[in-house]
Amino acid sequence: MGTLKDRLNDDLHTAMKARDELTTATLRMALAAVRTAEVAGSAARDLSDDEVSAVLTKESKKRREAATAFADAGRAEQAAKERSEGEILERYLPQQLSDDEIADVVRQALAAGGFSGRGQMGPAMKAAQAAVAGRAEGGRVAAEVRRQLGV
Repeated sequence: MGTLKDRLNDDLHTAMKARDELTTATLRMALAAVRTAEVAGSAARDLSDDEVSAVLTKESKKRREAATAFADAGRAEQAAKERSEGEILERYLPQQLSDDEIADVVRQALAAGGFSGRGQMGPAMKAAQAAVAGRAEGGRVAAEVRRQLGV
């Protein structure tokens, strides 16, 4: 099986042939974001599947935030388009964890690292993010780490 980026490219070509404009536009945007990330450092490089996933997670989050903003502004059609784009991107992301699952993963990460109290928020967050492995947004993980540390 190819890389996640290969899958995005293959699905883009399929969508173009099927004249699926929404999927074509969304995957073009996603691949552009991946290419931007590839050339962002001091030297251009190929991203790992995890790094491509991180780019897609960020793009998906942007779509959700934009959909909320458009909905709040009474622009339902634009909000629906943003939501649809987000749903297309989510097909390429790992299954997201529920709140209970995040709580369990964070609990285990904090116990394994012996983290407690406000002063250990940074290392605790790092351990929790590693344990979550892209299956939940950072904000959700951070909120749970803060809750469990009593910060």
